[in-house]
Amino acid sequence: MKTIVISDIFGRTAALERFTAEISEDALILDPYDSEFMNFKNEEAAYAYFSENVGLGSYADKLKQVLLEQQGEVLLIGFSVGASAIWNISGDESITVVKKAICYYGSQIRSNVVCNPRFPIELVFPSMERHFSVDELIHQLSGKQNVSIRQVSYLHGFMNKLSLNYDFQGYGEEIMYLNSTQRRD
Repeated sequence: MKTIVISDIFGRTAALERFTAEISEDALILDPYDSEFMNFKNEEAAYAYFSENVGLGSYADKLKQVLLEQQGEVLLIGFSVGASAIWNISGDESITVVKKAICYYGSQIRSNVVCNPRFPIELVFPSMERHFSVDELIHQLSGKQNVSIRQVSYLHGFMNKLSLNYDFQGYGEEIMYLNSTQRRD
């Protein structure tokens, strides 16, 4: 099964490449910037650039195109806006290759709670978010078919070494989890 990692607003980074190597020998990285290393100074710069030049809708369309070109089963792992892009295409009938998706801190999922995923999707939410109630979002999504939810004790960005919220322990726990998940699937 092929693994596709869908990046956050930082895009392709050396840290994301290392992460990908830790979980898969041949994973594909999909990012908003066509594999160009953007080297943003901080999250604010990355957010501003993504918002002005790409946007969630365009990123989700890019993901859909990649999935339509795939031959075998695919595992998707998405972070932040990448997780939200996965969520936004998860109800699309034309996407048939996704065996499972794992979505970390996809905060924009809150803007599309009516989505009904057609493939198994695991949502990993942080302990809290500044702009909305994580508990309320979890409540809204609970009970949806094909959706499982985990809430971790870390903050949004805990898996990204470039984020102020990066957490070494949380990162390590999730690497172990992802490696065990891939062996089971």
